[in-house]
Amino acid sequence: MTYRIGFILEQALGHITHASNLRANVPRDPDIQACWGLVPWETPGIGGYIPLFRSNWTVRAGVRARRLVADMTRRTQLDALFFHTQVPAVLSTNWIKRIPSIVSLDATPLQYDALGAAYSHRRGPAWLEHTKWRMNRDCFRAARRLVTWSTWARQGLVDDYDVPADKITVIPPGVNTSEWLRPTPRVAHDGPVKILFVGGNLERKGGLLLLEAFRAVRSPDVELHLVTRDTLPAEPGLFVYNDMQPNSAPLKQLYYNSDIFCLPTHGDCLPMVLSEAGATGLPGIATRIAAIPEIIQDGTTGLLIPTGDVSALVTALRRLIENPILRLDMGTRAIELVTREFDAQRNADRLLDLLKQEADTARIESKVRYGTGAVDGIRGNRPRHS
Repeated sequence: MTYRIGFILEQALGHITHASNLRANVPRDPDIQACWGLVPWETPGIGGYIPLFRSNWTVRAGVRARRLVADMTRRTQLDALFFHTQVPAVLSTNWIKRIPSIVSLDATPLQYDALGAAYSHRRGPAWLEHTKWRMNRDCFRAARRLVTWSTWARQGLVDDYDVPADKITVIPPGVNTSEWLRPTPRVAHDGPVKILFVGGNLERKGGLLLLEAFRAVRSPDVELHLVTRDTLPAEPGLFVYNDMQPNSAPLKQLYYNSDIFCLPTHGDCLPMVLSEAGATGLPGIATRIAAIPEIIQDGTTGLLIPTGDVSALVTALRRLIENPILRLDMGTRAIELVTREFDAQRNADRLLDLLKQEADTARIESKVRYGTGAVDGIRGNRPRHS
C-alpha cells in the first residue's frame, strides 16, 4: 500500500542536518511517496522588507509552511503530514485538523525560553506569551501524535501544555551509524591527544570556554581542533577549520583522528554533533543541560560539567587526556548507545511506522463516520480559509 506523506521541515540550525537525514532515509521505504517542503530561515526578496514577516520566525515559518501544504494538496492527495518543528506547524492548525498529522519537536517553546539567553532570545509581554502558549497548545491538541527528540522535551509537553503522555513518542534524531563508524577500531597511541569541537556559533556552543580550558592543559602532547564559522588568531596547538561541510568525508576523518569530543555549550537542546561523535567512538565532554545527559551519560559515554564552569572543564579534560583506557572504554559505550538509540535509519523507520498507523486509523475512522465510499475523501481536501 502506498502512503502519500507531506514532510514540512524547518531549515534552521541543527534541523537542517535532521532534514537531510530524513530525505536520505525516507525514500528507502517503498511504501512511502514523499512530498518535501523545506521551510528556509532566510528572507530574500520582498519578504525582507515586511517588518513582522522579516523579524518573527514563527510568522515567517508558519506562512511558508501553509503555502507548502497548499501546494502539496493541489498536486496530490495526502494521507498524512509530518511537521518538524512546531514552529512551522503552529499556523497550520486547520490543515493539521484536516489531514492526519504528526508534529515533531526538539524542545517546547517554554523550554526554549528557558534557554533563551544563550540564543539572544527574549520573552515578550505577558499577553503575547500567553497567546503564543495557547496557539502552541492548540497545535499540539490538533495533531494526532507528537514526536519529541528526548524524554526531556516529552516531559515539557506533559507538564506545560497538558499533553497526555500516551500521545507522545520519543524518537531522537541521529546519524546513519554505518556511515560514521570508524573504519578501524580505536587503540591507544603515543601521538598527541586531539580534542575536537564542532559548533558553528563558537561562543554559544562553548568554544571560547573550551579555549580557556585548553590553555590550562596545553602541552606538546595535546591539540585542540575547532570546526566553526568563526575565525581565530593562531596559537600553539590550535587548529581551526572554517570550511567543513556536514556529513562530508573530511569532517568524518577529523572525528576519526580525534580522541575526545568537547561541547561545553551554553544553550542547546540535543546537539546532533553528539550523535556523530558517539558513532565514531569518541568519549564526550558536554554541559549538563536540556537533553544532553540522554546521550552524554556521565561516567559511561563521557563526562558532564556545569554550564560555564571552566574549572570543571579543565578537570574533565585532564581526566580523559591522562587516561587512554578510560577514553577507549567510554568511546566503545558511546558507539553502543548511538547505534541503539540514535541511528537515523532505524529512527526514520519508527517515524514512518507512526505515520502509517495514523493514516490507517484515519481511514478506519472515516469509514465509520461517513461510510465506505468516503474513505478517500480525507485525502487532500482543502480546509476553509487555506
